[in-house]
Amino acid sequence: MSKFGKNEMTRRDFVKTASTALAVTAVSGIVPTFAIGGTAKVKVGVLLPFTGTYAMLGTHILAAMKLRIAQNGDKLGGREVEFIVIDSEADVSKSTQHTNKLIKKEAVDFLVGPVHSGIGMNMARMVKGKKVIMIVPNAGANQITGEFCAPNIFRTSFSSWQTAYPAGDAMLKAGHKKVALMYFNYAFGKQTAAAFKESFIPGGGEIVADMPTPFPKGEFQSYFTKVAALKPDAVFTFYSGGVAIKFMKDYAAAGFQGKIPLWGTFLTEGTSHKAGSASEGILTTLHYSSELENATNVKFKKDFKGATGDEADVFAIQGFDTGSLMIQGMDAVKGDTGATEALTKAMNSSKIDSPRGMFSFSKANHPIQDIYLREVKGGLNKVVGVAAKALEDPAIGCKA
Repeated sequence: MSKFGKNEMTRRDFVKTASTALAVTAVSGIVPTFAIGGTAKVKVGVLLPFTGTYAMLGTHILAAMKLRIAQNGDKLGGREVEFIVIDSEADVSKSTQHTNKLIKKEAVDFLVGPVHSGIGMNMARMVKGKKVIMIVPNAGANQITGEFCAPNIFRTSFSSWQTAYPAGDAMLKAGHKKVALMYFNYAFGKQTAAAFKESFIPGGGEIVADMPTPFPKGEFQSYFTKVAALKPDAVFTFYSGGVAIKFMKDYAAAGFQGKIPLWGTFLTEGTSHKAGSASEGILTTLHYSSELENATNVKFKKDFKGATGDEADVFAIQGFDTGSLMIQGMDAVKGDTGATEALTKAMNSSKIDSPRGMFSFSKANHPIQDIYLREVKGGLNKVVGVAAKALEDPAIGCKA
């Protein structure tokens, strides 16, 4: 007999007992527990960009999501959390490999990502109908909560239609009848342009030039030459991240600032300070402004600044709200990630007290939210109106 007495468990006995317990867990749906380790951690897989033009976006989303979960005691449904983080590099060609690693090898419970819409559509195809729950904290391709919609796919951000459609009417009301378009030539950029046209043209507007530009390049001179020749009433754009800063500076350097009004979605978000005076006067439609005065936003800005040293932006609040969504869902099922149907129903029923304002979810698991009209004044995106109240994405093609 061992000196530790007859109650000692041999390694073989431990392995046998643990295997039996895991088998029971798989059948019963009980939250997995282990004799030595306590309750198993919730595994949150993250596929976001941390290099390239969208590095700031991914960094802010992840930091804010972690901040929200930290405020909840670093737990989801009473269970500790493990983050498995992969840099997407905003590279669609690598997204299948990365997604498979998180789903199959790491067996994550939640999959958070991405920023890039092309990657988002690929991920949605791969996870539709699977046990893993995908939460999109940025990518706005319409298909994600449209034709690829599923009970296990959520979005805490926006669709390209939702942020751009209200801009058409807003520009017409501002007296801009002839508009030139410039935008990144990939899924989200093209859908943004299409959504803008959907409201602008029927309202009497004319598109005098439609100019998609290569992603992620930032060479605009040849396009500006065309703008100078056409002399439109205004220019409507979609650029984001580092390229947006360069675009604003180049637009001002071309002599257009103050002469041909510049509008867009996202353009000045998280970039207005770095663009300096070149961002002044630019108008954008978006579902958030750091200048919103609700109590949740005031606290969030202070907390995010304290945790990261950075100013809050829309990407951060989308990460923050992703954390809130997971917290509400996991609390409802008391940490049981195996209760997929109950968990997704609880998440769809969630009411998120967000820095952007309170919002709920549509049947397609997409935010029903206000879209604000903002103008850069003193480097800040000041709210000058509400472009659309409680706007719901049409989720065209969704059959879930």
